[in-house]
Amino acid sequence: MIPVKTATPALARAINDRLALDLMLEHGPLTAPQLRTMTGLSRPTVSDLVERLTTEGLIEVTGESGGDRRGPKARLYGLIAERAHVAGVDLRRYAAHVEVADITGRQAGSAHRDIPSGPLAEVVAEAVTEAAGGHALQTIVIGAPGLVDPRTGLGSDPLTGPECDGLVPGWRSDLRQAVESLVGVPVVLENEVNLASIAEHRAGAAAGHDDFALLWLDDGVGAGVVLGGRLRRGASGGAGEVGLLNIDGETFCDLVETAGTEATVLADRIVKGVFALVAVLDPGLVVLGGGIGRTGGDALAAMVAERLDALSPAPAEIRATTVEGNAILRGAVLTALDLARDEIYG
Repeated sequence: MIPVKTATPALARAINDRLALDLMLEHGPLTAPQLRTMTGLSRPTVSDLVERLTTEGLIEVTGESGGDRRGPKARLYGLIAERAHVAGVDLRRYAAHVEVADITGRQAGSAHRDIPSGPLAEVVAEAVTEAAGGHALQTIVIGAPGLVDPRTGLGSDPLTGPECDGLVPGWRSDLRQAVESLVGVPVVLENEVNLASIAEHRAGAAAGHDDFALLWLDDGVGAGVVLGGRLRRGASGGAGEVGLLNIDGETFCDLVETAGTEATVLADRIVKGVFALVAVLDPGLVVLGGGIGRTGGDALAAMVAERLDALSPAPAEIRATTVEGNAILRGAVLTALDLARDEIYG
């Protein structure tokens, strides 16, 4: 018989603390009685964790609840937003967009830089510094076109990709390391469509779906794959690179970029890539993202779905993206927040 390992008191405290912190992230400031109700923990346990988190500088009293009620039970405890800041970067062919957020996810700064204005790593570092506005950063996540090796964090060589991949001028495969050395903060480099997929999963058309594919139709064409609730990058970071598919002598990327704005032509071409994703992955849901997916909206999604039904034996719902704003930047910030919270909150 394999012995069952029980949780130590320290581990139990850590689990309870993280549970309380996550509840405050989701619901905002809470009272001790509310924490007891939501967690099922005892009064002494909640009292101890509130004292512990306050002493550690993670939460603070933000007010009182209950009108005429007074005393410790009426105190509202909330996260200390300034405890940490993170930065997300959307690195496109012509510009770098940066957003900085505090530990609660509230935006604390932003910046924009044109790429041709200087060496790439320096441009990104300057934009991040400007957006931070003097705040010390915990983590930076950069979304960029091309493959990113999940083992090394190195980006793909721009000379190996087709023109419509949207590769960035001045690209260097060691961009992550170069930016990290300039800003002195841990940096993560990720494929930009993967980050958009994270945003779609958390706050978009794929919310509540453990399996889906995001077909990115913008400055470059690619896909992000989420299966079993997890982003799938592939052995070398190449999962979802449908833009490279050869269809009737042309890449799928070229087919989309030369389709123009006529909806029927777009749908006829987009369905070729959607069918490839559905035939191989059977994700049940394909989200059309990027500028084309957003502009085409539900009407384009419905046209693609109609064409897919005639091709694929496996059913799949087709939806247009519903992420507000810049999906890549949103995914970068969300990823950076996950990393920072795990490090700070345990």
